[in-house]
Amino acid sequence: VQLQASGGGLVQPGGSLRLACVVSERIIRIYDMGWYRQAPGKQRELVAVIKSGSNTNYADSVKGRFTISRDNAKSTVYLEMNSLKPEDTAVYYCSAQIYGLTFWGKETLVTVSS
Repeated sequence: VQLQASGGGLVQPGGSLRLACVVSERIIRIYDMGWYRQAPGKQRELVAVIKSGSNTNYADSVKGRFTISRDNAKSTVYLEMNSLKPEDTAVYYCSAQIYGLTFWGKETLVTVSS
């Protein structure tokens, strides 16, 4: 399973970005898909997850600002990020989980700065 994340960049505080993660598998609806991030000097943390049944969970720090969604037909998972804050600056990773296995994609950098 290969994952390719994109959509990162530099944005001002209060701005928006949409990350996309394309999965090499044709059928991703059976996977739990997630976005994680790692800020400099900090541990990787879960940002949002969307289960195979489309239930979602979010870190408290992003609730109400970020939205995770999936388009199974396109084998793509999205992370819509609004009202971005400097503390959202991090490298973001997407992941796919199934049968106890976790697959990681390459990171995409998000920088929130004026």
